[in-house]
Parts: sequence; C-alpha cells; structure tokens
Amino acid sequence: MTAGRTRGSSRRDSDGGGHEELTAVQAALAAEHAAVYGYGVVGGRIAGDRRTEAQAAYDGHRARRDALRHVVRDLGGTPQAAAAAYELPFPVPDAAAAARLAAELEDRLAAVYADLVRAGGAVRRREAAAALREAAVRSVRWRGSGVAFPGLAERPADAAPTGSASAAAGAL
Repeated sequence: MTAGRTRGSSRRDSDGGGHEELTAVQAALAAEHAAVYGYGVVGGRIAGDRRTEAQAAYDGHRARRDALRHVVRDLGGTPQAAAAAYELPFPVPDAAAAARLAAELEDRLAAVYADLVRAGGAVRRREAAAALREAAVRSVRWRGSGVAFPGLAERPADAAPTGSASAAAGAL
C-alpha cells in the first residue's frame, strides 16, 4: 500500500480518512505483523521450491507492513507495534503443517483486507483489494484449493441470510 495520495482520490481520502478507516488500516498492520512472524515459522519448516515461495511471501508482507506504517501516520495515528511473539493456531512440526499455516495466514489477511476495502477511501480501497487478491492467490497456492469469496466468512448452506427482509419473511 502506498502512503501518498493520488489525483482523483475521493473526498474520504482527501479529508484525512476517518476513525473507521484508521481502525481498518491498524488491523491490516497488525495482521501483517503476524504474517511476518508466521512466515518466519513457515520458512523454518518448509523445504525445496516452497522455501522460495515462503521467502517471497515473507518479503512481500514485510514491504506491505512497512507501507501500512506510513499510511497509519498519514491518517494521524501511531502505528501499532508488533508483538514479541504470536500464538500459532496449531503446532507446526513439519512442512505439511507449515503449508497449512501459510494458507491460514493468507486467509486471515484476506479477511482483514476485505474489511479495509469496505472502510477505506478510493485509493486505499484499490490497494486493499489488490492485497486481498494477492492473499487469496497465495492461499490457493499453499492449500491447493480456494473459496468462492476470499476474505468473507463462509456460511453453511442451510443458514438463512441475516439482516434482510427476505430472511425475515422466509423467502428465497
């Protein structure tokens, strides 16, 4: 993500953002901190060709993290610092678990960037959409399969939509 403003940006971009946008950018920054940590674990367990892929993802997440720090400052905030360590969602004893962890990291990033797409102004929305797309593609590469709408929570097939008039009326 870039810190600067571009010509043709929306009023939301030019008015310094807002609390909602700053909160979403801080969440993306926190997720990138966690991804950098997580890819350190992945890199220690993965081998061969996948190590190059893990290194590229690590470098990409570091660059995006650094850019997000600038965005937070541009929005008038103080960038959230990385934690000293992060609790992994499951043990990572081997390369297979490392690949699962990488896919999980990317899924979590996609969700955070989906929130930033919603909260951001035009420039940040484009950048967040690009980051969401990159996370979704990396997730598919690590997992071998994807989801219909990366970054959005999946609902069971029998669950009714929430908050709609048709859900209340029991209609399709």
